[in-house]
Amino acid sequence: MNTKGIMRSGFIALLSMLFSASVFAHGGAAGTDTDQCKFELEPEHWIHYTAYQPIAFPAEDFCANIPSLDTMTLLVFDYQDVRYRSRAVEFEITKEPEGTRVFYQAAKKHKSGSVKLTLPKGLSEAGKYLIHITLLQGNGERLDAHMGFNVGAGQASSMKDLFMYALFLFAGLYILYLSNAGFKSKVDEIIAGIKKA
Repeated sequence: MNTKGIMRSGFIALLSMLFSASVFAHGGAAGTDTDQCKFELEPEHWIHYTAYQPIAFPAEDFCANIPSLDTMTLLVFDYQDVRYRSRAVEFEITKEPEGTRVFYQAAKKHKSGSVKLTLPKGLSEAGKYLIHITLLQGNGERLDAHMGFNVGAGQASSMKDLFMYALFLFAGLYILYLSNAGFKSKVDEIIAGIKKA
């Protein structure tokens, strides 16, 4: 395959990844096996977690890093197992390492399978926090799960953003390669030199 064919194939592969929804799901994780936004309450039984700051970042969702302080923050938990809908679940958020409680919701059942916790003023201190989820079993047993997250570091460039920048850069260079004879000859010269090395 010639250089032009290789570049065209690479461009098509990158373009097809752009339109694949699973590539960007929760930081590039496809499926729950690599999903960092979940709690395992029991082996193979999960609660999925997503954070939103609808006033500061209306079109974004977050997981381990929540960017802004002192703004409305929504934490949404979705049961991936229908049997949890009939069990009471308790939620608590603590500021770490002190362990100071900043939010608490007493144990109750959530028949819809989705729980939305609203922190109207968000969290006021930057740093590490811990979500504690306690599932109350019918026999009095308690199942506990914990997940840490950071607040107040600002919005960093996500992998999705970096991928998009790289894709547009590559697409622009490819178009330049196809449309500019001088640029094409320079690229071909560089590739020929790499092949010889």
